[in-house]
Amino acid sequence: MKTQTAHPALCAVNSLAPLNPVSRPLGVLLLGGLLLGAGQVGAETVLVTLEKDNAVAVLDPLAGKLLKTVPVGQRPRGIAISPDNKIVYVATSDDNTIKMLDAETLKELARLPSGDDPETFALSPAGDKLYVSNEDDSQVTVIDIAKKQAIKQIKVGVEPEGITASPDGRWLVSASETTNMVHWIDTKTYAISDNTLVDARPRAATFTADSQQLWVSSEMAGTLQILDTASKQIIKTVQFEATGVTADKMQPVGIVIDKERRYGYVALGPANRVAVVNAQTFAVEKMFLVGARVWNLAFSPDQKRLYTANGISNDVSIIDLDSQTVSKSVGVGTYPWGLAVKP
Repeated sequence: MKTQTAHPALCAVNSLAPLNPVSRPLGVLLLGGLLLGAGQVGAETVLVTLEKDNAVAVLDPLAGKLLKTVPVGQRPRGIAISPDNKIVYVATSDDNTIKMLDAETLKELARLPSGDDPETFALSPAGDKLYVSNEDDSQVTVIDIAKKQAIKQIKVGVEPEGITASPDGRWLVSASETTNMVHWIDTKTYAISDNTLVDARPRAATFTADSQQLWVSSEMAGTLQILDTASKQIIKTVQFEATGVTADKMQPVGIVIDKERRYGYVALGPANRVAVVNAQTFAVEKMFLVGARVWNLAFSPDQKRLYTANGISNDVSIIDLDSQTVSKSVGVGTYPWGLAVKP
């Protein structure tokens, strides 16, 4: 499949003031470009689940090329890489399992007992547990990876999907779409200690790197809510607007936040945009126009690029965060949903 360079319209966002790119000496930029061209630094691979192709696409983002497509199983969605970058985990929902793949070859190593219809999951910070959302059964399954056993099933609200583990290892949070709640699960006891009502249809949740905040996207309400981890209370509700986009198209889903907690990035679904949220003031500072029906996001290892899975346009947009432009669009296959980046 051919690589497509983004239309100039994709490289501007639109009605909001631009962020200031990081300034660098010309010599450093030139040297960096030469090294990248030689393939000596910055090498990474983007893995993309293709829900309708039953496969994972392997992308070289620096070259802007699709390298190959590997069959993995029925309706793959969630994907993650182990902390040592040796194992890729893929939720093949219609196979009712999480598959463990060799990160280099993508050959199947094992299958984990995930419960029915595993769409999304979270890795524990230590990489020894998988926490899986079982949407049809209103539960979370805890898997011991070394033993390849399910060790706990936790009843939560109706239609759990978004799930995340705090970087400090203290909390597991499950977001229930129909109950409109996030459930705070103690990772020592696997008991629910608190429940917080959020806006309609929470789809994704993620913690800041310091574990002090939880960000939750509510798809039907069109909002992002920021929760304080200590109090479990909402401290800010963020709404999204863009010229020419009706409110019903603003459907927030995937979220990533940079490690310095400067900016969070929110995929806005059928609005075909990624919002840039100041993580200190919670102001929406910019929007990137990307492909159609953007689902999920992933950073490059150095957090200088952002990758988006665009479900209807069947491509991945590559956002250069230094220049604040959408630099490329790369076709990957049918219905890309989840992304993971291997250094």
